[in-house]
Amino acid sequence: MEKPLSLQDIRKNYSLKELTTNAVADNPFQQFGVWMQEALEAQAAEATAMTLSTADAQGRPSARVVLLKELDSQGFVFYTNYLSRKGQQIEDNPFAALTFFWPALERQVRVEGRVEKVTDQLSDQYFHSRPIGSQIGAWASPQSQPIPNRAALANLEKEYTQKFEGLPEIPRPEHWGGYRVVPDRIEFWQGRPSRLHDRLVFKLQEDDTWKLQRLAP
Repeated sequence: MEKPLSLQDIRKNYSLKELTTNAVADNPFQQFGVWMQEALEAQAAEATAMTLSTADAQGRPSARVVLLKELDSQGFVFYTNYLSRKGQQIEDNPFAALTFFWPALERQVRVEGRVEKVTDQLSDQYFHSRPIGSQIGAWASPQSQPIPNRAALANLEKEYTQKFEGLPEIPRPEHWGGYRVVPDRIEFWQGRPSRLHDRLVFKLQEDDTWKLQRLAP
């Protein structure tokens, strides 16, 4: 008789690195930049992937994985359909959390803050940097809405491909663009042995400075 799977028996002891207050950067954006660069150099799978967690007006949460496309002095930028489920939740409740997880480095980063739309100029710039197929897809997909079958999506793709054929540039849909998560809390987590992990959190103060604290694992 096959032995049933026991998730309780799965163990991984983290021991690659440590995270100290002396070694961390003074600014969380700088520290994130260091860790992102190390994740890219380590060829971590989908290093820019992040779990975006939002909640509706009643506080019911929802999460999905999106890609970080820009990090600036204000926050973390991603792009999506404004009429999607996440877009509607952000409209009703403009706060979100991001979670990055890099198993190869035994690290995660947690970001919390308010959400704002980026400028039309920035959305236009990124939209036109995308492959043509992705630009068409932004028009063709009624994201998060029910569709009868895959063929319906293929038909929409064909329709918009024909519509924009021969144009020097595909216009960006008004319903598609960027969001920026403007953080007031960023936590850096480094796995350590015996589940006694390192957790350092930056909290934004009223004077716009960052306060660093160590948290119990």
